[in-house]
Amino acid sequence: MAKKKVTAIIKLQCPAQKATPAPPVGPALGPHGVSAPQFVQQFNEKTKGFEAGLVIPVVITVYQDKSFTFILKTPPAAVLIKKTLGIQTASGVPNKQKVGKLTQAQLTEIAQTKMPDLNANDIEAAKKIIAGTARSMGVEVEK
Repeated sequence: MAKKKVTAIIKLQCPAQKATPAPPVGPALGPHGVSAPQFVQQFNEKTKGFEAGLVIPVVITVYQDKSFTFILKTPPAAVLIKKTLGIQTASGVPNKQKVGKLTQAQLTEIAQTKMPDLNANDIEAAKKIIAGTARSMGVEVEK
């Protein structure tokens, strides 16, 4: 069987179980001839295991016959850090104003969650990547 020809790769971030065909989903998929309601229904079905409203990056591959497939990624590190610490926003001036403190146990947990999408060889390298994100958000990281 011949391979389908890929016409576009679209990257979006949608809330788990709460995606709608409204912007940004509809306008991103429309020009490629993909049915936004069909994608939304499949996406919401696939994200049942995630906490409702948690931002999930998704990579949609559109084929020449207007069909599509998509891959779910792990939530962004910043979203996981904010959820773990229970804060709404990161610091506007991260070098002066701190908004929370991340323990080593919390850092390890976030790094293990993000591991499939990070280009780190081991958990220690992943923890360094997450710690850097935390510092840029104004979150102190316990030594």
